[in-house]
This record gives sequence, structure tokens and C-alpha cells, in this order.
Amino acid sequence: MPCRPAARAATLIATLALAACSAPDADLGAPAEPLGAFRLGYNIVVADGTQKVEPSRDVTEDEWEAAFTEAIDERFSRFDGDQLYHIAVSVNGYSVAVPGVPLVAAPKSVAIIGVTIWDDAAGGKINEEPEIIVVYERLGADAALVGSGLTLAREEQVANIAKNGARLIERWMRENPEWFESRPGAATTARIVDNEIVRN
Repeated sequence: MPCRPAARAATLIATLALAACSAPDADLGAPAEPLGAFRLGYNIVVADGTQKVEPSRDVTEDEWEAAFTEAIDERFSRFDGDQLYHIAVSVNGYSVAVPGVPLVAAPKSVAIIGVTIWDDAAGGKINEEPEIIVVYERLGADAALVGSGLTLAREEQVANIAKNGARLIERWMRENPEWFESRPGAATTARIVDNEIVRN
């Protein structure tokens, strides 16, 4: 029997609700699938001059830096390859959802980040131009309907964006496995000078 429109709509709503409930760090409880020879070296996040797009709650540069640093460390410290790689992130802009009108104006929070991966052994950037990633928050079913401005504290929204950002960075890195191929004898001698990664 053909599926009735009402039944199709109910199925679609249920599917969307399940997808919305997927936490940005839900996969962290499972054993980490190796990322080639990757092991996290430096984790640098800067939010100097990040632009707020209205309407938005206020988030300080320090708060963005702390949230992304924690999320990246949590996700990428799981990998125990034998070569160091460094992740540098700039938080370029954001809009953190304010309370809206349920089902009419329920905006999602978003941040725009630039990501550069450094190969410690090679002593330089893997991608010369930062990869620009638009990071939306991933919401529970209730927030997906009414917006996180009504259901989450500002700190929770920021943490949610940062965790999803780290997840998207990993996805992008896995699309480029050749970056993390093992090279015997690779050196691990980088240091940080003025928020820049410098090889000794």
C-alpha cells in the first residue's frame, strides 16, 4: 500500500528528530580509528578580532579560544601515531542564537573558523591557505524546534559549536589521508613563538 502523506510526514519528523539528537561528540566514546601517523602536537586557537553577526549573544575571545582548545584536545588526543602534527584554528566570526519565537524564528548558532595543519617533521604548513569551515551547532530535539537560544545557556551553545567544529576538522582531515602517511625518522622538534609554530 502506498505510504499516506501524513505517514510520510510523521516518518520524516521522526527521522529529523533522531538526527537532531546526535551529539557533536557522540563518537568519542568508541575506540578511535587511527588517523594515519597522526599524533597531536600543538593545539593553537586564536579569536583575535572575531566578528559578531547580529542577532547574537556576546562571547569573548577568551571564551572561544578556551572552548575550541578543549574540544580539539579532547578529540585529537585520542590518536597515538608516531608523528607530530599541529592544529591551528582561527575563530573568524560567529552568531550565537538569542531567544526567538518557537517554530517561527528559531535560529541556529554558527561560527566560521579557519584551520591550518602543520607537519612537524616537514617544518611547515600542509595547507598553505586555511580551510574555512562553517560550524553549526548540533541540537537535541527540543532545541531543534524552538532554537538553542531558549533551551541552552550561552556557555552550552559555545561548547556545542566547538565540539562540532572539532568533529568537522577531523572529517576534513580524514578526507586527506595522504597528509598523515608514516615517514620513518620524522623529527618532532617544533616550538611556539608568538602563537606561530616554528621548527627548531
